[in-house]
Amino acid sequence: MTRKGEIIKREILPDPKYKSELVAKFINRVMQKGKRNLAQFILYEAFDIIHQKTKEDPLSIFQKAIEDVKPVVEVRSRRVGGSTYQIPTEVRFSRRTTLSIRWILTHAKQRGEKGMAAKLAGELIDASKGRGGAFKKKEDTHRMAEANKAFAHYRW
Repeated sequence: MTRKGEIIKREILPDPKYKSELVAKFINRVMQKGKRNLAQFILYEAFDIIHQKTKEDPLSIFQKAIEDVKPVVEVRSRRVGGSTYQIPTEVRFSRRTTLSIRWILTHAKQRGEKGMAAKLAGELIDASKGRGGAFKKKEDTHRMAEANKAFAHYRW
């Protein structure tokens, strides 16, 4: 950590199609090797698949999926007197969004559908309905924090 002062957060411009900053953040996470057009194509294609499957607004399903996967608490390791404890801590708002995007993309890549757009669409639909790998990851994180609630007094 630097001691030179506060780090200035960069402003993310909203995406061109939906005018949403959250969609722009998601595109930035999908993007690999600077290929933004390909990342946009994958996400917009996933939105088209979502619209075909559910007949609902894909942006609202996307936002609901992100909200449903956001963790409230997580465990952090803390070493106290030679022992390492898993201490439950509350997650900052910006980190909640980052974790939910990361988990959705990780579990979408592990799915069995053909093509990244179909995988992403499937994971977003599952997450918005309270199932799927990313939602399970959130539940596991909350369960772990609940199990280690006894060590909460070691919080710093």
